[in-house]
Amino acid sequence: MPTALITGATAGIGAAFARRLAADGFSLVLLARDGERLAASAEALRKRYGVAVETLRADLTEEEGLAAAEERLRSGIDLLVNNAGFGHPGGYLDTPVEDEVRMLRLHCEAVLRLTQAAMPYMISKGRGGVVNVASVGAFLPGGTYSATKAWVVTYSASAANEVNEHGVRVMALCPGFVRTEFHDRARLDMSGLPRFAWLTADRVAADAMRDLARGAWVSVPSARYKAVAALLRLLPPKLVGRLAKSRHR
Repeated sequence: MPTALITGATAGIGAAFARRLAADGFSLVLLARDGERLAASAEALRKRYGVAVETLRADLTEEEGLAAAEERLRSGIDLLVNNAGFGHPGGYLDTPVEDEVRMLRLHCEAVLRLTQAAMPYMISKGRGGVVNVASVGAFLPGGTYSATKAWVVTYSASAANEVNEHGVRVMALCPGFVRTEFHDRARLDMSGLPRFAWLTADRVAADAMRDLARGAWVSVPSARYKAVAALLRLLPPKLVGRLAKSRHR
């Protein structure tokens, strides 16, 4: 039975991956900061799907948490979902630099270290996969959040290019707006966003697993966000920047 480790596993996209993978017969390792929520999520998945579920309480912005996650990955994981992340309520000039550095550590350093920790086992088996959750925001100049997600996209493609010949797949997942706790935690007012712009976390997880199986390096769930991502790549950077700025006014 294959095993998947999911970071940020107790809510939103991470929880959707846990449900999808449990339904597919994966054993799970759930990683998050909230121990009580981890235990409740694990028990619910065991009861519903009858799969083995481990929990790993860790803060991936801290060295101790990163080291614990790396150790578990080196012992053997077939699929890694790097999903943990957060947003800021304000723009670049309104955010304390220590909060920006914390975001860099979670979105970039953790993704780098956990992906690399998973590689030796996967390569030795000649199979395995990594899904690094980025965002359509990776194609926008939208502050440090967008910059970190752009790094995830480029890093994932670079890693995929190196390990595909060993039977291992690495993919960046770039969803648009998803109904999760993310925006509430970031204290972002999304009340003006039309209903058609929202995706469900379960849809995102399903599309991601389909695209990973196809060997995609980048997955953008839904036709409408595929069109948005393609358009953002074609428009002049200054125009895209003005569009991104107008959203915050």
